[in-house]
Amino acid sequence: MPPVPTLSEAESKSLLARYGVPVAREELASSAEGAAAAAIRVTFPVVVKLCGRAIAHKSERGLIRLGLADPGAVATAAAELLAAATPADGEVGVLVSAMVRGHRELIAGVTRDPQFGPCVMLGIGGVLAEAVADVAFRLLPITRIDAEELIADLRNQALLGPVRGEPAVDRNRLADVLVALGEVMTAEPDIHSIDLNPLIVADGVPIAVDALVELGAQTPGRVGQDG
Repeated sequence: MPPVPTLSEAESKSLLARYGVPVAREELASSAEGAAAAAIRVTFPVVVKLCGRAIAHKSERGLIRLGLADPGAVATAAAELLAAATPADGEVGVLVSAMVRGHRELIAGVTRDPQFGPCVMLGIGGVLAEAVADVAFRLLPITRIDAEELIADLRNQALLGPVRGEPAVDRNRLADVLVALGEVMTAEPDIHSIDLNPLIVADGVPIAVDALVELGAQTPGRVGQDG
């Protein structure tokens, strides 16, 4: 099977930010020197990733460097990542992002199910994701009330409250993310799915630190339908 066409992480997050999805500060660079300069503007510490439309599994390939605290470290990491690119990766760059810190991770996304049509998903992410298997769904279109009910459907509500000195998850901001995902799918019929993994909760605010937008023909579904 041919690979599923995707936007790069930078393109995905740029698109989602236009609809109100909060993302980390970041810049895309084409060289080690450019990455170091970008890191100064983004402010330290930073995360550096190899970025391209054909790169969907960066962690498995070791294409991420975390917690870099000075321009020299960024330049070295960027040079290593660019050297690790293969011909199959196509055109690549180095994405320099502000390091987002938080003890909790969520996952969210939308997809066009061939049977039910577009639906939005929210779940507990991070190291607990497989263990707790706590995920909830809603069909689109999704109202703000639907988004609030979707959040309430998660079984592990304690994880959304205050944890380890951090404030509770801002449910209004999280509902904003879910509504925004629905708006993207309604307005962008060429998108097949969106994956936000993870949404790191920083000071109560969910921030998308990775995103993947898959492209594809629209599946007949419920968006905009009556009844």
